[in-house]
Amino acid sequence: MTELYDLTIVGGGPAGLYAAFYSGMRDMKVKLIEAKEELGGRLLLYPEKMIWDVGGVTPIRCEQLIRQLIQQAKTFDPTIVLGQQVSKLEQLEDNTMIVTAESGEQHHTRTLLLALGYGVLKLAKLDIEGADRYEVTNLHYTVQELERFRDRRVLISGGGDSAVDWANELESIAASVTVVHRREHFGGHEKNVKRMKESSVDVRTPYALAQLYGNAAGDAIEAVLITRYNEEGELESETERLDVDEVIVNHGLRGEFGPIVEWGMEMGEWNIPVNDKLATNLPGIFVAGDTADYSTKVHLIAGTFTDAVLAVNNAKKYIDPEAWGMARVSSHNSVFKERNKALGVAEDDI
Repeated sequence: MTELYDLTIVGGGPAGLYAAFYSGMRDMKVKLIEAKEELGGRLLLYPEKMIWDVGGVTPIRCEQLIRQLIQQAKTFDPTIVLGQQVSKLEQLEDNTMIVTAESGEQHHTRTLLLALGYGVLKLAKLDIEGADRYEVTNLHYTVQELERFRDRRVLISGGGDSAVDWANELESIAASVTVVHRREHFGGHEKNVKRMKESSVDVRTPYALAQLYGNAAGDAIEAVLITRYNEEGELESETERLDVDEVIVNHGLRGEFGPIVEWGMEMGEWNIPVNDKLATNLPGIFVAGDTADYSTKVHLIAGTFTDAVLAVNNAKKYIDPEAWGMARVSSHNSVFKERNKALGVAEDDI
């Protein structure tokens, strides 16, 4: 039999990483499994994006927040497994579980915490014939380095948070920024949409990308054709050609939960319904982060941390009904006593 863990966390994004830390505060033996070869989850898609809404943390880039979350997650030395996507679930007679990865490796656990985000995320690609040839040059589905776009004519296609955020980020860097969206209404946060519309960003609605024009060498986009839509969402004949240096496409993400949909859990289209204990309909299986669906859900990273705490506390109670309902706060938690000394904190301050 494989080594038995108190809690196995599936997913290495903010929810999974914070759960790995907090479960250490609950003195639980923990394993974290991530399908990718690196931790960070959805945040990996936006390394340069600024995050403003984490309590007590001044504006911080995603890549830095990821590093800090990983450092915190490793505080209690959890076992971390990368590059494994879970596949099968077997619930044993002793109320423990065996989780099997697609690689065939098995993981034995008392409880399971699914922190899958929206599943394995795939960026929605531009549905224009031949678009893929430009992905190695100037057609982008995410922004890795802002400096790449300095003094460039940038066109952004999309109307959600990412499209609006990148328009605002690039407005002071690029030579020009044009946003094309096929609806009048933008799905991004109202304050950010307002900022974009009041800036020098050229907002074109309701328009959509219709064609890409390559340069003489055929290896980069030098212009695009945009087409207007009417109020009913129907294509009109009005078109316009725009010269561009860079094209960013933010048409959303498609999530796939993979084999876990066959485990017998109640599933939503994008989430897994849970009760007030963040528990699924299957015993011993809990959910946190974007994966969790309940009536008071807070769709912020701060809400993700709360999910992780609630799920871990209830996993602890599932294992030991006599356990405390939550961990003691860190300033009074004995597990940090020696660690505080290592940081040079005086005994009287602990």
